[in-house]
Amino acid sequence: MTEKLSVSELTENYNAVKKRLSAALQKAGRPENAVTLLAATKTVDPETINRAIELGITHIGENRVQELLSKNGLIKPVHNHFIGHLQTNKVKQIVGEVDMIDSVDSVKVAKEIGKISAKKGIVTDVLVEINIGEEASKFGLDPSELTETLCEISEIGSVRVKGLMAIPPICDSSAEIRKFFMNMNRMFLDIKAKKLDNISMDILSMGMSGDYVEAILEGSTMVRVGSSLFGKRVY
Repeated sequence: MTEKLSVSELTENYNAVKKRLSAALQKAGRPENAVTLLAATKTVDPETINRAIELGITHIGENRVQELLSKNGLIKPVHNHFIGHLQTNKVKQIVGEVDMIDSVDSVKVAKEIGKISAKKGIVTDVLVEINIGEEASKFGLDPSELTETLCEISEIGSVRVKGLMAIPPICDSSAEIRKFFMNMNRMFLDIKAKKLDNISMDILSMGMSGDYVEAILEGSTMVRVGSSLFGKRVY
């Protein structure tokens, strides 16, 4: 769980994140509204999440299906994302409960989302996850398969691809991590230029508490910040 912060501690953290985010945008020559701050709320209690929303958070993301469902009805109105790995057998529990699924990593999962969404009479917005470091331990599409896989997903009814998401490998330097983010942005812009049916590259979600500044400098439009806002998790 995450150690509970006081109102003043949370406010201080929020203001610090916003200040760094704003400085990164200014350095990159991008407008203030170019990046969405998504609060990653894994292990964070509903009261603290609601305080963050009162401060100005408009998007939150959960990593675990059961935790997300357990907080239903306890969180103030906000854009709700699922940002963790989604198993096929959990799709039926999450479709319709969130505004966006940010971690679609296979055609199989996309098809299941489409099937359940059709049954519920809705269209589900998704981001496709890329394994940008091609790490065996991480989920996501191989970059070389991206265009082919997106073309398959584009044909699935009741699913709407809104962009890409990635978590880069742990790197030793800022310059090294920026290379991964730069490659992601290049793929994002390349897909955008192809103008594929049912694929709109509106969101490039990359960057977390430790590297969101570098991500913004390389074109991220959404950063997922948890510990910088809510403090480190204690188990």
